[in-house]
Amino acid sequence: MIRDGIKAAQIEAMKAGDKGRLAAVRLILAKLKDRDIELRTATSVPDDDTIVVDVLQKMVKQRRESIAIFETGGRAELAAQEQAELEVIESFLPKQMSEDETRAAIESIKAEVGASSVKDMGKVIALLKERHGTVLDMSKASGLVKAALG
Repeated sequence: MIRDGIKAAQIEAMKAGDKGRLAAVRLILAKLKDRDIELRTATSVPDDDTIVVDVLQKMVKQRRESIAIFETGGRAELAAQEQAELEVIESFLPKQMSEDETRAAIESIKAEVGASSVKDMGKVIALLKERHGTVLDMSKASGLVKAALG
């Protein structure tokens, strides 16, 4: 499980005295704890790896947005800090699908549901997320789906 790897990384970072990595791992664990608390009242809870990947993907997206903002604002030191956190977070994500693999998955789903126009985009994205959500950057995938249907 991914969560076990994150907890093990926290212990390794403590032993190694790697303060930057330790801080990033603690951030991840805090976000996971928040998500666990949110899901206590949920009627259906997805499996643990799905929850962890979802949280990590959101954190990656936030870091990328922050980096862009800091770079345009001329705050290179803050951008570098965010980049360091981003690298730690990405190290726990499963290997992401390449663009070619994503296009192939989109084409197979498109053929399966008979999608022919942008009106069918929702169906294609729903199936894509259901089948490949943990190994796919959905923000990039939606652009590819739109291009494939457009």
